[in-house]
Amino acid sequence: MNLVAELVDERERRRLAALHEYRLLDSPAGDELEAVVRVAATVAGVPTATLNLIDENRQCQLTTVGFDGGDSSRSDSMCAIRFETGNFTYVPDASVDPTYRTNPWVTGIHADVRFYASAPLITPDGYALGSLCVFHDQPGTLDDEQIARLKDLAQVIVALFERRRQARINAELAAMSEARQRWTDTLLETIDVAVVACDRDGHLTLFNRTAREWHGLDADPTVDPRDYSDRYALFETDGETRLTPDRIPLMRALHEGTVTNAEIIIRRRTGEPIHVTSSGRALIAPDGTPLGAVVAMNDVTTDRAQQRVIERARRELAAANEELRRSNADLANFAGAVSHDLVAPLGAVGGYLELLEDVVEGQPRGWVDAASRAVTRMRDLIGSLLGYAQAGSAPVRCVTADLGEVFDSVVADLHAEIGATDAAVTAPGPLPQVSCDPVLARQLLQNLVANAIKYRHPDRPPHVEVTADRDGSGWAITVADNGLGIPPEQRSRVFDMFTRLDGTSATGHGIGLASCLRIVDRHGGSIRVADNPGGGTRVVFTLPDQPPI
Repeated sequence: MNLVAELVDERERRRLAALHEYRLLDSPAGDELEAVVRVAATVAGVPTATLNLIDENRQCQLTTVGFDGGDSSRSDSMCAIRFETGNFTYVPDASVDPTYRTNPWVTGIHADVRFYASAPLITPDGYALGSLCVFHDQPGTLDDEQIARLKDLAQVIVALFERRRQARINAELAAMSEARQRWTDTLLETIDVAVVACDRDGHLTLFNRTAREWHGLDADPTVDPRDYSDRYALFETDGETRLTPDRIPLMRALHEGTVTNAEIIIRRRTGEPIHVTSSGRALIAPDGTPLGAVVAMNDVTTDRAQQRVIERARRELAAANEELRRSNADLANFAGAVSHDLVAPLGAVGGYLELLEDVVEGQPRGWVDAASRAVTRMRDLIGSLLGYAQAGSAPVRCVTADLGEVFDSVVADLHAEIGATDAAVTAPGPLPQVSCDPVLARQLLQNLVANAIKYRHPDRPPHVEVTADRDGSGWAITVADNGLGIPPEQRSRVFDMFTRLDGTSATGHGIGLASCLRIVDRHGGSIRVADNPGGGTRVVFTLPDQPPI
């Protein structure tokens, strides 16, 4: 396709778009258009006239005078031959005109047209929509005055087209505006956010449903903005101080341009006061003219009540933590006092008892032995209490430590107990580098291994295994034994102070596992007890990864 043909096709596409924009095809012409066509026939002095519109494939006779109009093929149309030139066409006798004499409207197929004249209908943008056509089955003539009036009437028709189109557009815009206003009104009346607006002088223009419910009043444009606090019960967040005019969020938005999350109290006429946050801005026309302001208010009464509860709980927690720190300090001081004031005298008592063992015989010797055993139990209890106190009060200094080295030192420290019970304490696989306080970790692991040996099964020598597995952002360390096991109903209390399992004959003070729990808690981990599939107990504790100090 050459350039000329492309340009012709593009112009025809635009012409058709302009035609369809008027929405005239297959629509009633209306009284005004019918009247113009009648006047055209009178001006030309003929009995027949028509208003033709030309679309892609047909000629549509929108209204006619002197005959029954209808649609016909565009290829048969007389008007379609020259209407796009934009020129008035006039033929005294079409039967002898080379252009028209073979047309179906001339040959008798559709009609026997002889006199023919048409004025094209040209839009303001220059597109031809069709023509105002006058004709007769007898030859005839037109003078210049008649031709001029027919051209005028064609312009009148296009003006009527344009007026009809503009009226339709205005009606559509009005319908859209009305629908949009209904949507906006419905939205404002539905949401649980209070919306308040004012004009450029600060006088109220809008209260939506929520605003009316909160204030118990509608927007009153006659109220002076300086009286808003009194009229609508606006207070500072203390609920007692009335807002001054310059503190009212709507006035701030109007005069300052914007307001964000301004908190106020609305003391309703009925019901509890409402704590709200207000945000809004000034309304400015596109040309910069101030129009007023609008604010949206959200009810945060419940949120603020929850915040007060949280703050109170935080203060109580801080007080409890302070009391706990004081208690831990007292416990540490007590442990120090025990170590100094009790252990030393007990050592002296034990020494004197050892001397008495060499000089007494008979029944007194039994009394001395009983006293020595009591002193030993007292030393062990004091040592356990001291260990528990240190586990909870000593500062935690986390570093990256080799758990294997910690395990080896524990085995070395428990060498006597291991040998006395023929125990096997092993780590089947390599133990990892872990984030911990090495001193506390050694105390933790030593307590668990010592417990496993202490609560051994009477029918078999103790076997203790220590393993480690990656657990999320840390390590899970398991100490498994083949001992007596812990009944499920007693596992929830084994970490309590001074707890001893029912039905066991092993000696102890019930402090070791409580110390283990304190150590694990201070590392941010957890500890639990479970069955060992081979019989006995599995104690699993976690050590989360932490940055070194």
